[in-house]
Amino acid sequence: MISRRILIAAAAAALIPLAAGCEAGSNAPTLQWHQPADGTAKTVGSITISNAFVLGAPIGAVIPRGQNAGLFLGLTNIGAPDRLVSAAAPGVASSVKLPSGKVVLATQSQVLFTGPKPQIILEGLLHPLAGGSVVTIVLTFAKAGSVILRVPVAPRAQYFTTLSPAPSPTPSKTSTPTASPSSSASPSAS
Repeated sequence: MISRRILIAAAAAALIPLAAGCEAGSNAPTLQWHQPADGTAKTVGSITISNAFVLGAPIGAVIPRGQNAGLFLGLTNIGAPDRLVSAAAPGVASSVKLPSGKVVLATQSQVLFTGPKPQIILEGLLHPLAGGSVVTIVLTFAKAGSVILRVPVAPRAQYFTTLSPAPSPTPSKTSTPTASPSSSASPSAS
């Protein structure tokens, strides 16, 4: 009898944590959809932008003002053909360079700018860029229109270390003064 009571008490004690863990029921966070990566996702028209992020500097460092940063993302088009015609990073970069100046999105197609080298470049950062911050990116499509994204800056750490940083800006050619022949005035006799 005593051993049977001990067995029942031990079984009940073992089941209490299991019952307490089920209190979320069908509303548990693990049952809800969540972004599978660290980047941002958004849909405009028939185009889905997924896993968008800017690659930052290693942890504890920043990308200095005037330098470039890479934007990584995926584009999926399930509708009529379209084109990504421009991108901007207002307040973040002086310009955003797209590969070939535009990105063609055929019907039922996917274009991945996932590295290892960045193909979309935020050129001429207007202020230092630190990992963990969030920047605004505006993508403009020929048919779908414009979409504003709030994109995280991922520090170049963990699995982001396999990605290459954006190329450094190319120094602009400055004209160097050249010596020009000068005429010297000589006094003339009158």
